[in-house]
Amino acid sequence: MFIHIFIILLGVAMLYPLLWMVSSSFKIQTEIFTGISFFPTKVTFENYVNGWAGLSGITFGRFFINTFFIIFIGIVGNVLSCSMTAYAFARLNFSMKKIWFAIMLVTLMLPFHVTIIPQYIIFNHLEWVNTYLPLTLPRFFAVEGFFIFLLVQFMRGIPSELEQAAKIDGCGPIRIYWYLMMPLSLPAIVTTMIFTFIWTWNDFFGQLLYISNIDLYTVALGLRMFLDSSGKSAWGSMFAMSTLSLVPLFAVFIFFQRYLIEGITTGGVKG
Repeated sequence: MFIHIFIILLGVAMLYPLLWMVSSSFKIQTEIFTGISFFPTKVTFENYVNGWAGLSGITFGRFFINTFFIIFIGIVGNVLSCSMTAYAFARLNFSMKKIWFAIMLVTLMLPFHVTIIPQYIIFNHLEWVNTYLPLTLPRFFAVEGFFIFLLVQFMRGIPSELEQAAKIDGCGPIRIYWYLMMPLSLPAIVTTMIFTFIWTWNDFFGQLLYISNIDLYTVALGLRMFLDSSGKSAWGSMFAMSTLSLVPLFAVFIFFQRYLIEGITTGGVKG
């Protein structure tokens, strides 16, 4: 019983900052940091109205659309490129296969900050800075080693008898990949889609690095606009839009939780 009480108290402590942000989004600006009460003395939706109206003549809805566009391109790129690469590693035989797979695993150990400078130099030379290309196009070249490894482990667990039966029916590698491996690897593919969604949605540094035009801003960059170190900061509007920005993440996790758990556990056990 004491363990359960401790876990509940720990969970409440972890959720407190989130609950405080949601509560503050319904408070008036002068009441947010007074500490009078956790709950708003008078519920107001002004923060949501002002926050959605945005700044510089651009509504916050535009930032949502920009973010969903980047996520959609990223999901398509990761699913296609990583699944094809994983199918080659898991099912096809080619020279230096183990060496290339080991090199792919090494990329998982490289911190993001090690590659960011050479990547920026390359993208700047290609005149891709201040566009969505650095955030989307590399996804079509299987740059996410984690998703490749996840899909490889899952595809290795698919019975080889199914592949042999497909070959007897006249299927080549491409048709086996598209009509056999892809449907059977659905949990791992959905897991790839979910993680791509979450990581892209939460990405701030990469988007800040490559995007400077306000028309191209994402939700992460749009939230930053409500804070001004040299002027007035709209804390209420920022908390309101931050609360709205969490809705897609919760929705994706709730609706696809079964696939997420199945894809991770099955991919980790099989192989």
